[in-house]
Amino acid sequence: MPVITLPDGSQRTFDAPVSVHDVAFDIGPGLAKAALAGKVDGELVDTSHVMSADAQLAIVTGRDEAGLEVIRHSCAHLMAQAVQDTFAGAQVTIGPVIEDGFYYDFAYERAFTPEDLVIIEKRMKELVKQDLQVTRSIMNRAEATAHFEQLGESYKVEIIDSIPGDEDLSFYNQGEFTDLCRGPHVPSTSHIKSFKLMKVAGAYWRGDSNNEMLTRVYGTAWADKKDLKAYLYRLEEAEKRDHRKIGKKLDLFHTQEEAPGMVFWHPNGWTMYQVVERYMRDVQQANGYLEVKTPQVVDRSLWERSGHWDKFSDMMFTTSSESRDYAVKPMNCPCHIQIFNQGLRSYRDLPLRMAEFGSCHRNEPSGTLHGIMRVRSFTQDDGHIFCSEAQMQDEVAKFIDFLYKVYADFGFEDVILKLSTRPEKRVGSDEVWDRAEAALAQALNAKDLAFDILPGEGAFYGPKIEFSLKDCLGRVWQCGTMQVDFSMPARLDAQFVNEAGERETPVMLHRATLGSFERFLGVLIENFAGAMPPWLAPKQAVILNITDKQAPFCQEIEEKLTKMGFRVAADLRNEKVGFKIREHTIQKVPYLLVVGDKEVESGTVAVRTRSGEDLGTMSLEAYAELLQNAVAEKGRFQG
Repeated sequence: MPVITLPDGSQRTFDAPVSVHDVAFDIGPGLAKAALAGKVDGELVDTSHVMSADAQLAIVTGRDEAGLEVIRHSCAHLMAQAVQDTFAGAQVTIGPVIEDGFYYDFAYERAFTPEDLVIIEKRMKELVKQDLQVTRSIMNRAEATAHFEQLGESYKVEIIDSIPGDEDLSFYNQGEFTDLCRGPHVPSTSHIKSFKLMKVAGAYWRGDSNNEMLTRVYGTAWADKKDLKAYLYRLEEAEKRDHRKIGKKLDLFHTQEEAPGMVFWHPNGWTMYQVVERYMRDVQQANGYLEVKTPQVVDRSLWERSGHWDKFSDMMFTTSSESRDYAVKPMNCPCHIQIFNQGLRSYRDLPLRMAEFGSCHRNEPSGTLHGIMRVRSFTQDDGHIFCSEAQMQDEVAKFIDFLYKVYADFGFEDVILKLSTRPEKRVGSDEVWDRAEAALAQALNAKDLAFDILPGEGAFYGPKIEFSLKDCLGRVWQCGTMQVDFSMPARLDAQFVNEAGERETPVMLHRATLGSFERFLGVLIENFAGAMPPWLAPKQAVILNITDKQAPFCQEIEEKLTKMGFRVAADLRNEKVGFKIREHTIQKVPYLLVVGDKEVESGTVAVRTRSGEDLGTMSLEAYAELLQNAVAEKGRFQG
């Protein structure tokens, strides 16, 4: 008589072993119809899974994150079945769930085309209507190998041969289609209702360029049509907001083959960059950080001592001189310890907060480079806090306050936090890890901040908090980090004299708020679609004359506003004012100041916003106050 405990604490007792589906039906037929899977004692299983002993059970539907993953996993199988139904001889290889969707790699006599996707998707919809039952079966390895050899599925045979151990393997069947899979899957194909095939790409078998090229088909799947429509809308908006397109359109930056992964900043883009840098410098200084600058090229021996050479050397740019090997720094932390080590520190010097706008270089694979979001040369708003273990929690709490203020100033209020705990391979005792993880968790709990735990995802030297922000399209960007390091200070001989007069190794907190300036500016460009709030806009206002008669007054306004510290320009070209308004609106200039004879006579300006709103005629002083208030709003600006 198994007793099944539900998430709300209620219990149901059954006279015989019971499946997840049966429990859902016992709760209500509607839930049974919506059930996609179950979580039994925390493990995700099919609805056909039978419980013969007492268990904790949660019914999983399409509204759950786990349910969405089951839908996408099952949709990948649905696509594979449709491909084999449509293209005789096509072999299925590997098809995982990815963010927002799935893909499957296929071996076929030719590459699939976008036109083929229409045919495959049509067949998928037919299979959905057939409401094929999805069932799980078990085969031993010999049976599984024979099964796929008979079907001519050589890739599946190779996959089976590569699986370690000798235990039996699970398979999922729907209609005439069978695939090797751990599952779970939806009960039947009719549960997969809202999907779309997105694109095709080439992919080497097992990611090895020495192997044959396969065709990768990407798709997306959602719980209902509304969610699918919303996702496709976000994709469309994301395409419009692509920072590379906007960067070219607004003359912000460019990249080119002669310097792959390096950014050529144009005056407009560099203005934005400098605004961000000045802001970060000011807020860091106000929070007790001392700014430093360290060398770009450092002897290999330092990277070996810090541990980076063994773990990171393939990502470093290297050079040599006079029989010595050097690396262009990929990060700043070992160099900051060199500054800490100049002179013996006292406990009275701690916490010591050190910051650098550190220019770093990493030899990222060319295929991963993406505009200014993923580059080889970048600047970090890097910081390291040297403190005692007793000071650690307080310093973490102060950084969290600091980070939230910075993100809010840039217009981001929705922050996602994750705490990564000790990995299997690590340095330091369990007792030290206990204290470090507790300090990070307590700092988050003390501020009543919700966070997810990522077990085993910490660095080898200590746990970390990851801070991610959501943009206006709901996309998540991981930017900030707070990492506890017990290893590197000891490796590089950092010490201070504690209150007992003894030498002690400090705790080193690695922290970044924006992360890479380049990437963060890319996020800003896409979030605001290039219409930067006035404090970040390269030009905050443009003054437009109607005829040449107003040119001297426009120049006078430009000079006065510039002296007030604003970024303005006068457009005195012999063009119609309507043409100039359209051009600067396209360039996303926040304010357009139009000057005609009436404005010259009254010493005023007619103010328009880039959205086309007419703010009326006002004195220069009144406009300067309006602009100053808009700048003060920073990223919260709603104009």
